Amino acid sequence: MLVLTNTLTRRKEEFAPLDPASVRMYVCGPTVYDLPHIGNARPVIVFDVLYRLLRATYGPAHVRYVRNITDVDDKINAAAKSAGISIRELTERTAREFHADADALLALPPDAEPRATDYIAPMIAMIERLIEKGHAYEADHHVLFAVERFADYGRLSRRSRDELIAGARVEVAPYKRDPADFVLWKPSSEDLPGWNSPWGRGRPGWHIECSAMGEALLGESFDIHGGGLDLIFPHHENEIAQSVAAHDGKPLARYWLHNGFVTVNGEKMAKSEGNFVTIRDVLSQAPGEAARYAILTAHYRDPLDWTDERLIQARHALDRFYLALRGGGAVPASVAPDPRVEAALADDLNTPLALTALHELLAELNKAEGAERARAQGALVASGALLGLLQQDPESWLKGDAESSEIDALVARRNAARAARDFAEADRIRATLAIRGIVLEDGPGGTTWRRAG
Repeated sequence: MLVLTNTLTRRKEEFAPLDPASVRMYVCGPTVYDLPHIGNARPVIVFDVLYRLLRATYGPAHVRYVRNITDVDDKINAAAKSAGISIRELTERTAREFHADADALLALPPDAEPRATDYIAPMIAMIERLIEKGHAYEADHHVLFAVERFADYGRLSRRSRDELIAGARVEVAPYKRDPADFVLWKPSSEDLPGWNSPWGRGRPGWHIECSAMGEALLGESFDIHGGGLDLIFPHHENEIAQSVAAHDGKPLARYWLHNGFVTVNGEKMAKSEGNFVTIRDVLSQAPGEAARYAILTAHYRDPLDWTDERLIQARHALDRFYLALRGGGAVPASVAPDPRVEAALADDLNTPLALTALHELLAELNKAEGAERARAQGALVASGALLGLLQQDPESWLKGDAESSEIDALVARRNAARAARDFAEADRIRATLAIRGIVLEDGPGGTTWRRAG
């Protein structure tokens, strides 16, 4: 039984999909105006684990995961102007960078990845329905959602009306009927992206984008809507209001999941503070699998403090796993994941507990022999797959592709020094490699190397 903490009810609930043959999940993706940072990596990894678990439970053919790309937004317009490049050039480049980072973090691609600019017509159609039903109005070439017409506004974030107005940082504009009303459509000048609409040339507000894309690809109601904690208000609150109003009261999603914030060395991440860490920065320090492991060491709903030490510990842990898997031969394909790992993930994606279970499996593998060792190895790899871990060739991991040729050359130089009985040079090379975390193992078949565990 899978249980998830539903932000809407603030409690754990048993997950029961609307249709077990078609489990549907929507997760808010990136706004492509800058390199994604380590905070952006967390929902990519968290909801990838949930996606893997749902596929394992209901079958890959019965799960549909949609993660959007926001490619029309005021932040994008400002960033393109600042960089002196076209908006299209910026969004295409940044989307490629996001995909490269997600791949490096070993995230499975979603089943659909809609871009906002491809769904302008459905957005306009939804806005027209909201106007027709009396939930939206046109004013000064803008279209706004009338918050006072939606009685449940604020249910997700559980904020008072004053808190909602303050928290939204809404623009105080004379054409608004209510300070809390939010924009569905706004006019565009000739130098900004724009589309023809019944209200003139303009562009959508951020919130209507996800509502329209979710409806187009998953239907009026679906199972899970996810994202970071920062999206609860105003983005997800506004999504609920406009979608439920457009669909005559049908719920947008039954389960709302939100991952916690990421800090860096105990401080809120900000460029002005000099602690803004991009995924690319992390990947220059360690492989993506180590970054993934590090993020999974905290429960997805808890805050996560990103430090170099957390990344180092993650890499060393993976070294121990891959060292145990090294030279084990083919992994039996029929071995199922360990029940301890499955149970941990089924309890609201408790990845720290799942990692503890993986370490228990590692201890069992190190003690096993013969057929039992093959079974333990298969269980470890199958269990790791639920977390997106331990799927690489052990030799590739332990050697590391980027440094492999350089280290191989140093090992060859050491062997040549030993053959020439220049033991001082051989020891110097060994010490140099040790500083870099490389352990040499001399055996009858020659010298091999691995990263320190």
